[in-house]
Formats: sequence, structure tokens, C-alpha cells
Amino acid sequence: MTVPSPDPFYKVAEVYSPSEDAWQLELRGPQNQLLMVALIPDEDPSEEPTLHYASPGPHTVVPYDVVRWYVDRVDEAIREIRAWMRLRPELVATVHRLQQEHYGGWIDDAGFPALLAGLRTAVPEADLAVVLAAGLGRAPDGTELSPAEVLALVLAVTGD
Repeated sequence: MTVPSPDPFYKVAEVYSPSEDAWQLELRGPQNQLLMVALIPDEDPSEEPTLHYASPGPHTVVPYDVVRWYVDRVDEAIREIRAWMRLRPELVATVHRLQQEHYGGWIDDAGFPALLAGLRTAVPEADLAVVLAAGLGRAPDGTELSPAEVLALVLAVTGD
């Protein structure tokens, strides 16, 4: 959901940074000036989100309402991007391993049944759907899930 800025001169740009393995939420001001960057790691649970302030000039004033709006957008993004990291620790470890082994969740249809069989021996059946969704973006039947479907499933399990 996009929430309009309280001031039309400010916007948030979302960019993925492969070198950081993180999403960047950039607060941009007049003339597209970079003011703040939130880095939200999406692969490694041990990496925490951080906020960085740009130094575009000697003195930059950002209205308080804009800063609050930006921080709210960052909080919302952290909740969505890192939702799977709030699963039980053993499930987080399995999801992280799947993401690393399958480069962020990619696996072809031919390899899915073997992967599913291996997961069934390592993960309780009740947790299989959320692990597959968070780790590979797939349902147990192999169909691909949208990011919204993955988030809904994870949030249902974590209770958020």
C-alpha cells in the first residue's frame, strides 16, 4: 500500500541492493535529493535494519511530519520484508538455508518434488507450507505464491 507523503516534495523510493542483500528505502526531497536511506536485510536474520543519513549540504531541514511518515514506511517494510524471521528459530534456519541453496528461492519444477520429499523429513507437516512459502515462494503443491500470499501465510503463523 502506498501512503501519500504529507508534503508533495518528498517521496520514498524502494530499491533492491544485491551487494547489500537488502532493500533500500530512500527518502528523497526536493529535486530528488537523497536525504535518508534505510537498509533492510532480507536474507540473513543476523543482520539488523539500519538507517543512514545523507549529507547533501551544509544544512538540510526535513519537516517533522515527513520524517514520521518515512519512519512509518520503514517500519511497515521491515514488518513485511523480515516477517519470516519471526518464525520459530528452527524454521528460520531452514528458510535461510533454502534461500541460500536456491538463490533467493529459485527452483525449477523438475527439482521441486525431490526438494519437497527432503523437507518432509526435516520439517513437521504443520510447518511445511510456511517454510516453502517463506523459503521458495511456493505452496506444497508446487504452485508459485504471490508476495502478498507469502506474507499472509507467514503473518498467520507468527500471529502478527
